[in-house]
Amino acid sequence: MAIYEAKTYDHLIGTAGFSETLLRNHFTLYQGYVTNSNRLAEQLDQLLKEGKTTAPEYAEMKRRFGWEFNGMRLHELYFGNMTKEPKEVNKASALHRQIEGDFGSFDGWSTDFKGTGAMRGIGWAALYWEPAAGRLFNAWVNEHDVGHLAGCPVILIMDVFEHAFMLDYGLRRADYIGAFFNAIDWAVVQGRLDRAPKSYNY
Repeated sequence: MAIYEAKTYDHLIGTAGFSETLLRNHFTLYQGYVTNSNRLAEQLDQLLKEGKTTAPEYAEMKRRFGWEFNGMRLHELYFGNMTKEPKEVNKASALHRQIEGDFGSFDGWSTDFKGTGAMRGIGWAALYWEPAAGRLFNAWVNEHDVGHLAGCPVILIMDVFEHAFMLDYGLRRADYIGAFFNAIDWAVVQGRLDRAPKSYNY
C-alpha cells in the first residue's frame, strides 16, 4: 500500500507565462518522485524485515530516499505557492512587514530572491523562516537534498531546474523568474508563515 499519493495541480493550467505542455510535463515529473518515494520506502522496509541493513543496496536506497522524498515535497510546495489568479502581496500583512524588517524593503528581498534563483546551476530558490532567530532567509537548495536550512520551514519555493522553464523560455531564466513572481499565491505564503513556529530552542 502506497504511503504517499500524488496531488493534482490541474487548476494551474492556464497560468500566464506557463504553457500547458510545460505544466503537464512538470506534473508528470513530480508524480515520478511520488512513485519512487513509495517504491523506496517499500523496498527499505523489506530489507529491514530481512535483516539486511548492512547490505550495500540498503545504504544506497537510504541515500536515494532523501533525494526522491525532497523532490516530491518541494514540488508540492512549489505548485502549492502558485496561482493563475495572482494578487499583489498585502502590504499590511505580517509577511510584508517581516520581509521589510529582515531585508530593508520588499524590493530588496525580491532582488535577493531573484538573484538566488538566477545563480548558475540547477536547484531551488527558497524563502525560509528561521524560528530561532525570528527572521526570514533566502537560500539556494542544490538538487533537492543539499543546502536546506535545518529546522527552517519553507515559506516560498521556486524551481529552477531546467524542466521548470526551458520548454517555454529556453535559456531566458530571468523571464521565467518574472513569470513565476507574477504567479505567486501570496495568501498561501502568508499562511505558511502564520503556521510556522515563532520560536525554537535547539
